[in-house]
Parts: sequence; structure tokens; C-alpha cells
Amino acid sequence: MTSIAILGSTGSIGTQALDIVRRHPESYRVAALTANTDREKLFSQVREFRPQYAAFADPSALHDIPEDLAFCTFGAGAEGLHTAAAGVQADQVLVSIVGIAGLRSVMDAIQAGRQVLLANKEALVTGGHLVMDAATRAGKPILPVDSEHSAIFQCLQGAGPNRPVQLLLTASGGPFRTWTKEQIEHATCQEALHHPNWAMGAKITIDSASMFNKALEIIEARWLFSMTPEQIQVVVHPQSIIHSAVVFEDGAVLAQMGVPDMRVPIAYAMAYPHRIPSGSRPLDLFSIGTLTFERGDPERFPALSLAGECLHAGGAACTVLNAANEVANLAFREGRIPFGGITRTVRETLQRAGSLPADTIEDIFQADRSAREIAGRMLDA
Repeated sequence: MTSIAILGSTGSIGTQALDIVRRHPESYRVAALTANTDREKLFSQVREFRPQYAAFADPSALHDIPEDLAFCTFGAGAEGLHTAAAGVQADQVLVSIVGIAGLRSVMDAIQAGRQVLLANKEALVTGGHLVMDAATRAGKPILPVDSEHSAIFQCLQGAGPNRPVQLLLTASGGPFRTWTKEQIEHATCQEALHHPNWAMGAKITIDSASMFNKALEIIEARWLFSMTPEQIQVVVHPQSIIHSAVVFEDGAVLAQMGVPDMRVPIAYAMAYPHRIPSGSRPLDLFSIGTLTFERGDPERFPALSLAGECLHAGGAACTVLNAANEVANLAFREGRIPFGGITRTVRETLQRAGSLPADTIEDIFQADRSAREIAGRMLDA
């Protein structure tokens, strides 16, 4: 039986991972669960899956634990996340918490000898070189859970000696796929939150509309698969059936297809190198009809070019990009800047921050703080 700690168990990825555990009780045991502040949902999960440890990322949520949960030890804050990632005996740690806090949890889990199932973008965007170096030393590869990176990972399993030469990273195109640059500039928050294919949280839905989510995924793919930015091509595929593809040296292109259902990549990471039923319905090719593909357009979506620029700049540039985007994304949702101001804020923050080191975890967190301060001052001016 495989024991798993799920960091971010009350979110979309966490709840779907627990659904897979529920489907395979003979194969998986939950060792630890964490949530940010959702007390009732976490308590319900603890009652059902009976982990030995649970924690709230927000210490203010740790109070009045119900008496019927006395079998479980509760923690909170940074120490609580550390215990869930590294202090509890678990074979796997699924990191699906949001934000740069995921970087610390990933490193904790790797250093404790756990197998990391990664659903947190920021860990690789901000500290990709440190994470991959640590995983290599530990002898445990990072298993991606994002649908695009899982698709690439699955395609690579059949490569053998056939060398991959290009990654085709698919994108839905979001709600503004057919809009002009001028229309995108003045898009409203309500329009940006209307994603055509996926139901997601507000922040990531705005990132999808601006294609900053794809910029972050380019950075992730660079580290996960040791490819240069030039070897990663964004392909706009509005049907979201092909989740990504790999071009090989012999000219073959392998793609992973399926209905938009995150349980497939989650189950693949949990069972790797095997496959288990995920509960997802099979893809019906006859009902799809036509699949279409377009080039990613950096003129209308400049975030796509910013990713490559930051990777080439090195240092903490990708950390600055991520932090500035989070600040600008929130400012847009609060009505403080126009939609086009998100990219302008990120680019200006990168220029003002200059070259910052990223040799240690502390360097990365300092760069994150600096970028947020710079972006915040610009928006408050």
C-alpha cells in the first residue's frame, strides 16, 4: 500500500486526488492532509480518510478542533506544512498548494526522500534549478501533475533512444483567443473570468486569459525536461483534447489525448510507472469531429515572449516575473489597472528589479519579496 500526503487537499487537485484514493482503497493510504483555511472541508476529509496528521497553512484556522478528530494530530503555519511534507512517513507528497510556499514544501519533501507529485507551478518557475538538482541527488524524478507537463512526460515514456527535439505545449487560447490586441487591452474582469473550457480559480483563470499561465508552463517545461526555450512551442488548441505533444529526432510526433479531466494526470503520477482507472470517461473521437491548431501570438499575448526572456536572463528573473504577475493579476481583479496593464506591470518590474541572484532558497524568497514591493509601489504611485 502506498501512503500519500496531500498538501492542498481542499482545492481542485487535492479533492480529485482523494477521489482516486477513494476508488483504490486497497492501494493508497492517506498519511497527511493540509488546507489553507477551509476548516469544515478539511475536517470532513480527515473523518473520511483518517490521516495521522493534518495542518492549516493559515495559523488562524487552527482552533476548536472537533472532539471526534482526536485521532489526528493538527498543526499550522510553516511548521505544519513542513511536518506534512517531511515529518510524516509517506511514500508520496502531492504538492498542490498555491504560491511560492510550494517551493519550500517541495524541497522539504525531496530532502526527506519522498516522491514528489508536483501540481504547484511556482516551485519550478521560481526555483527550478534548485528543485531539479535536489531531485537528481535524491534519485527521485519530479512527477508532473499539470495536464500539459504530464502529457509530455507520458509521451517521453515511449521514446527509447529516440531523442526529443521539440515540445508542443498546448493552450486553449482562453476567452480572448480571437480578440484583437486593442480589444484585449480593455477587457473587463467578467470577460476575462469566462474561460471556454475549464472551471478554475479566479487567479489562474485570469492567467489563462493573459496567457501568463502558459508563460509559467514554458518555464516549468524547461526545467522538467531539460529543453531550451527555443525548443518549446506554444500551440493554441481550443478543443483542449491534445494536452501536449513531443517531436522526436526521427520526425515522429507523439501526443497525449483525452477529455479535459485532471484525474488522468493525477492518477498517472500516483501510480507511475503503472496506470490505474481514474474515473475519467474515455475520449470519443467520433463526437469531436475536428481538432484545430494555431500558433501562439506574442504580439497579442506578450507573456509568451517574457518567459523566454526571463529564462535567458537567468538569476531570479523568473521569480520576479511570477511575483509581479501575481501582484498585477490581483490589481486587475480589484479594478485598479486595465487588463493590458498586467503585462506592462510585469515588464516594468523586471526592468526595475535588475539582476538578482537565485543561488539559494533564501535568495529566491528575497527576490520574490523585492519584486512584490517594486510592483506594489508602481501600482500605488
